[in-house]
Amino acid sequence: MAIKIINSSSNTTSTGDNGNRKLPVLLFDIMDTIVRDPFYHDVPVFFRMPMEELLECKHPTAWIEFEKGLINETELARKFFKDGRDFDLEGLKNCMRRGYSYIEGVEGLLRALKQNNYEMHAFTNYPIWYEMIEDKLKLSTFLSWTFCSCTIGKRKPEPDFYLEVLRHLDVEPASCVFIDDR
Repeated sequence: MAIKIINSSSNTTSTGDNGNRKLPVLLFDIMDTIVRDPFYHDVPVFFRMPMEELLECKHPTAWIEFEKGLINETELARKFFKDGRDFDLEGLKNCMRRGYSYIEGVEGLLRALKQNNYEMHAFTNYPIWYEMIEDKLKLSTFLSWTFCSCTIGKRKPEPDFYLEVLRHLDVEPASCVFIDDR
């Protein structure tokens, strides 16, 4: 993948206390945008069932509650499956950890954007397990984990999550670019 970043001082603005700030601010979804998502690739194998069966057996809201920080991983393990069956939570976490890797070409892109002084933030629906991604891939080298659903308590596409981003960054919507796989 060849990507050319054009460095231009014409896209900076003075924003009061922030001084000169390069715009646009880049907001990245994480899973399957920057990082390979093991849920679709590895988790069905871990549970020894096809994806369709896994989707049928899992609790309809447990993962969403985990992503929003409403339940912890112990509670996730208790209610992950509709029928309440036990499973190896540490094994699942290890499966996820092993599956995290950069999407091809993305690490170089992030490096180039960082070298060109773009302000970059995670804007993602993900649980506290984002810390496992950080431990393995060190995404904070390139971006801030500012907007994770588990710490904000909101998920995309909830309008309040987007408004929270704008309030926190103190920018207009036109000054942000959201990069997502969906």
